[in-house]
Amino acid sequence: MKIYLDNCCFNRPFDDQLQLRILLESEAKLNIQENIRSGVFKLIWSYILDYENNINPFRERREQILKWRAYSEKDIEEDEDIIKTASMIKLHGIKKLDSLHIACAIKGNADYFLTTDDGILNKTALIQDIQITDPISFIKEVSI
Repeated sequence: MKIYLDNCCFNRPFDDQLQLRILLESEAKLNIQENIRSGVFKLIWSYILDYENNINPFRERREQILKWRAYSEKDIEEDEDIIKTASMIKLHGIKKLDSLHIACAIKGNADYFLTTDDGILNKTALIQDIQITDPISFIKEVSI
């Protein structure tokens, strides 16, 4: 199974763990990463992940997230199809960078797009080309 984690998903363990939702999403995301390491899931990476990670002001976070690039099965580069798909996704009210992430996941034939961004999660029914969910729901759905 191929999965794409967006930047906010990768950053979740660095957020305030005193909030129960954040703690649970972090634990679920860390479990997913262990399953990527063990080969249960295949990770899709993209140029947008590189871009967003590179502008992260926290060096430690940047370095830790970048290590996951080595575990990716595919590294999606920008092309006309991605830009066109992202433009269509953006019409559903999803922000530009988020639309590019989703378009990259679609281009990489990911089965799931994982995010902790409520702005995306609240619009999942509008995008038919990929299953979009949060790390907790993903774990429940795939029963790992």
